[in-house]
Formats: sequence, C-alpha cells, structure tokens
Amino acid sequence: MSIDRRSLLKGLAAAGAGAAATAAAPVEASAKAQAPADALGMLYDATRCIGCKSCVVACKQANDMPPETATFPDGLWDAPIDLSGKTRNIIKLYKGDDEQSYMKAQCMHCIDPACARACMIGAYRKREHGIVTWDGSRCIGCRYCQVACPYEIPKFQWDTATPKMVKCEMCNHLIAVGKGPACCAVCPAKAVIFGKYDELLADARQRLADHPDRYIPKIYGEHDGGGTQVLYLAGVDFPKLGLPELSDEPAGEIAQKVQHTAYKGFIAPVVLYGVLGAVLWRNRRSAGKEDQP
Repeated sequence: MSIDRRSLLKGLAAAGAGAAATAAAPVEASAKAQAPADALGMLYDATRCIGCKSCVVACKQANDMPPETATFPDGLWDAPIDLSGKTRNIIKLYKGDDEQSYMKAQCMHCIDPACARACMIGAYRKREHGIVTWDGSRCIGCRYCQVACPYEIPKFQWDTATPKMVKCEMCNHLIAVGKGPACCAVCPAKAVIFGKYDELLADARQRLADHPDRYIPKIYGEHDGGGTQVLYLAGVDFPKLGLPELSDEPAGEIAQKVQHTAYKGFIAPVVLYGVLGAVLWRNRRSAGKEDQP
C-alpha cells in the first residue's frame, strides 16, 4: 500500500508538531489518578492458591491462545513457564529455605498505566471499568510498552508474520456479556476472585484484620506504583514472588518523566518516529478497509 505525497506531508506536519511539543514540554505535576467509579478488578490470595493451574488453562481457552510445548520434546503438553506471546496468565512457585508460595502473574491493570503513557499512538488505554486494553489497529510494534511496564507484562509475538502485543485484558469480552474473567471462574480454591475494585479492597483489608498471622501486613497494589486494580495478599514478602518494590508514585508518571528526559534535545528523532508512526497507522487502516467485503 503506497501513500501519496500530500498525505505524507500532512502526516509529517501533524506528527512532527505533536512530537516536538511532547519533547519540549516540561513535566508538570498532575492530580494523582484514581480508579474509576465503576472499576473492576481481581484479588489474588497466594495463601489460598494450590498451584493447580486451572486458571492458566481457562485463560488459554477463553482467549484462544495457542499451546506452548517447547519444554516437552514430544510436544504433547501445554506447559508455559512464563508470560509470553502465547500466555497471558501464569502460576509460578517461589520456594525458599523455610517458606514457599505460589504466585499468579498477569497484567496489573494499573490505575495510571505506564504502558498507556508510553504508547505514542494510543494503542494502550484504560477503557471500560478501568481495564487496560490493547488496540491492534493503532499499534505500530515499537514495544515501548514493554520497556515502560514495571511489571514486565506486555509480550510481543516474535514467531508470527502478523505479531500482536499480548497481555491479560481481564477477559473484557466476557465481562461485556455479563460474565467474569475465566481464571476467576474456574479457581477451585477461590484464590483469585473478581469483582468491584472497592469491594475487593475492603475484602483484602478485612482478611488482614481477621488473620494477621497468615499474611504479610500489606495489600500489594493498594498504593504501589500509584495503585493497581489487581490486588495481592501473601504470606511471603512480595519481592520474593517477583513483584517489584515501587513507591506510591504512579507508574505512568514515572514513564512520562523518563520520556521527557530522553526526548529533550532529540526532537528530530522523535519527529521522525512520529512521521513513521502516522504513515504506518494510515497504511494499516487503509489495508484493513480494502480487506473488508
């Protein structure tokens, strides 16, 4: 698909002006983002998890994700070992000298997501119920989201000619029809539950109050990185489970500060990036329209 000179110049002007403004603009303090009034989320209680991985299987089925069989020579078993372009949700095991715990890893659905702030084209956004979703029609494959995410969640499909960015979207297609995330629906121990964010937060606080001897006295995600709509309780220190130690500063603001620092003095490369992004986005949309009957 080609692009005519007029469209190219229009894209150059618009993208260049926007990129230059972004690079030159000072970082200003803004009001801390809050979870939307209708926010939905998940609460994972590691002390209840039995490591059955039913959630992993259900997630694959609900989101039509292919199996990962590389760890078994015969190729008979779907056995993902981490999040990837084929796996949105995984159960890991931490085992120390005198303690152990399972850990469920998936997108945290940050209240102020770094991936959305880092994406110049708007492919990542918080949409209905505060769920962070990816729009393939906007993505140009720059993978800035991967760099920005403090939880290392978004994954790129390297082994396909038409790659996508992959991460948990809280089964938003099921929520749209009145259901909930597949992982929560199948958990036999109710280690992960789905519901309204404020009710889950209240539930987590009550569990801490009722069983102080069972848990680390902290709800991970209540304040970390500005807050997340996926909350954690555990009996083992959270960093041991792979969750980063973050301040209360929103992850999105940190990502934005890094961007402004990196782009300062480098307006020309940013302008070029903007131009290429505009061209690629236009070509993808045009190609999509041509494929329609």
